[in-house]
Amino acid sequence: MIKHSTMPLAALPLLRRLPRPRPRPYVCQQCTRNRRSFQEKSIPLDSELAKWTHYKPDEKVPWGERARHIRAGMEESMVHVLEQRGLVKDVAGGREALDWLLTEKPIGVYVGVDPTAPSLHVGHLLPLMALYWMYIYGYHTVTLLGAGTVQIGDPSGRTTARQRSAESTQRMNIQCIGNQLEVLWKHVNALGVRHGYSPEISRRREVLNNRDWLQKLSAVDLMRDLGSGMRLGSMLARDSVKTRMEGSEGMSVAEFSYPLFQAYDWWHMYCNQHVQLQIGGSDQYGNICAGMDAVDHMRKLRRGGAPPGEDDTLNTTFGLTTPLLTTASGEKFGKSAGNAVWLDQDMMSSFDLYQYFLRTSDDEVERYLRLFTFLPISEIALVMTRHGEDGSKRIAQHVLAKELVSLAHGASWAVDAEAKHKGAFSEGTSRFSQLVIRKALKNIANQERSKVEEELLAHKKSYSASVSPTQQPSSSLTAFPGSETVPGAVKLLPLSILQSGTFPRVFCAAGLASTISEARRLIQSQGAYVICPNSGTEENLTSLKWEPVWIGADPKDYLVDFDALVLRSGKTKIQICQVVVEEKFEAAGLNAPWWEAFKAKRDLEAEAVAKGWVGKQPHLSSRK
Repeated sequence: MIKHSTMPLAALPLLRRLPRPRPRPYVCQQCTRNRRSFQEKSIPLDSELAKWTHYKPDEKVPWGERARHIRAGMEESMVHVLEQRGLVKDVAGGREALDWLLTEKPIGVYVGVDPTAPSLHVGHLLPLMALYWMYIYGYHTVTLLGAGTVQIGDPSGRTTARQRSAESTQRMNIQCIGNQLEVLWKHVNALGVRHGYSPEISRRREVLNNRDWLQKLSAVDLMRDLGSGMRLGSMLARDSVKTRMEGSEGMSVAEFSYPLFQAYDWWHMYCNQHVQLQIGGSDQYGNICAGMDAVDHMRKLRRGGAPPGEDDTLNTTFGLTTPLLTTASGEKFGKSAGNAVWLDQDMMSSFDLYQYFLRTSDDEVERYLRLFTFLPISEIALVMTRHGEDGSKRIAQHVLAKELVSLAHGASWAVDAEAKHKGAFSEGTSRFSQLVIRKALKNIANQERSKVEEELLAHKKSYSASVSPTQQPSSSLTAFPGSETVPGAVKLLPLSILQSGTFPRVFCAAGLASTISEARRLIQSQGAYVICPNSGTEENLTSLKWEPVWIGADPKDYLVDFDALVLRSGKTKIQICQVVVEEKFEAAGLNAPWWEAFKAKRDLEAEAVAKGWVGKQPHLSSRK
């Protein structure tokens, strides 16, 4: 606990006039938390979630009482909570002034997300986690879907202009991100209940879409009111503008005007949701400062140019930026860098997301526990103590992975991912459980989707396919035996590519190699393995063994249960594949360069046989 920071002198007369709330007996929030073990707790019932988010107003703790406790050092201030979690990089408007305001008033706060892809990635989580913590502590929180501003494109942190997406693509992205934001809020509520945060606090959250007001906005009104307060010199001085202007491509007027529309978003929410704080990544600092100036300008116009009143301190705006999540080399995580770790379950399975954070290095795991989980600081300290007793068990990494999957996909999927990890690696790297294979295929068979869901899924797959397979997420996370991709997402393979000598193509198709040449080198160096069917022991018939792959082998000889092919690259990277007929593969909307090349070669060879060219042009049958 720390003492609350000194408040601005200008606010003291106002504080003397604040109404004194009715005294109530105080119970320390830390004392009300139930002691929890590190084992998985049951998923909260809907009734518990309703109680947590919709308590009766007369049962809430008055805000004035909480403010007195913070000033007395009995509770932590909101800024201190965020700083403890490592979620504060810069504060626009002054750290002490913001700390005072957040103590005195449950202001509105927002985080904006432009839907430039069908999924959020881990880099988006840092500002969202700051927002979620403020929701837990009782502030009015807003997640803003930038369906309007995405049509302009934020130039922050970019050296080139964004490629304009088709209207259908934008529509799909907007729907996907909108759904994902709602799902994340649902999981935040569940985690709040599970970790024992008090339901005695009033909480309010909204998901808004800026297209709702931007499409009604007059260009003349925008430039007359808001544009008159934006100074050209400060906009030209921004690093993102300087970088683009010095390049050969330059910057369009639309991109240059992006901060103007983002500022209008803030002004609209300031008037309607009382939003006084914007949270964003550190690359958004310039946009946030421009928004603060714009809101102050609009407030001045509303006052008719009169000087600020005594209540100005309680109604001013602030900005808060979170650190950027970077790789070990300092590169930003994200889709532009080609190393995004997607939060959507269709683009990165629960198991893959679990495994990714299971590879977190010991040097980073405590920091990640503070950033990405709702575990209290005291509980994180206990996790690290247990982890230090035996680092080989990777206790802290398992807690981190499970908490993050619970946030992104839900508690039930986190439990499932943990169980899959144990099933896949409980017998080391020499054998693999056939039960894991059957369960993975059963989950695929039982999954039913509506027509809309199928369209969104096809859009996500198309987007994922446009990203180079060689651009894999990397960070200070280090690999260890049994940590790579396993039965998270089953891949479909067409039966027609399974022929003698086609293992290199199969490994490429399964995503275990980026090219056929790379797959061939992997096999020749004895780094490729395949599960051998019916290789269980007398003690355990379902414990199947791995065998090294050889170039001339026929993949059909290694089918498990007649339709599954399980492959491994090195000691840890495993992929379960379901083999289907060609018609089913294409009906699923699947496609890839290797598949088109295979069909072209097959058609060419068939034509050569039909016309009797095979003997005259042997190169047709030997072409790769």
